[in-house]
Amino acid sequence: MTYTLWIVQGLLAALFLLAGGMKLVLPVEEMTKQIQLPGLFLRFIGVAEVLGALGLILPGLLRIRPGLTPLAAAGLVIIMIGATVLTLAGGDIALALIPLVVGLLSAFVAYGRWSCFTAA
Repeated sequence: MTYTLWIVQGLLAALFLLAGGMKLVLPVEEMTKQIQLPGLFLRFIGVAEVLGALGLILPGLLRIRPGLTPLAAAGLVIIMIGATVLTLAGGDIALALIPLVVGLLSAFVAYGRWSCFTAA
């Protein structure tokens, strides 16, 4: 189970680093063409995604405060709930499956790491 959690954490971290990094690098005008949200809010989401990605990997890798990993995963679940709702509100039901699956994988990590953390 530990190996599965690490694989999922690594994939999620790469995904959120890419997505969050793009929200931090792209010009606000370019982002707001695709997503009808305020530019500063999109930057905030980008920062939260990058920090969440780091929180998925660094605590376990460095063995410093490993209890932060399930909290980071839970925060990413909240972001993915918002992304799923916004995608559904836009009318793209099939496209909403992507943030839904990512959110479920983040919930899997949050649950798996929380149970590992409380059992230790």
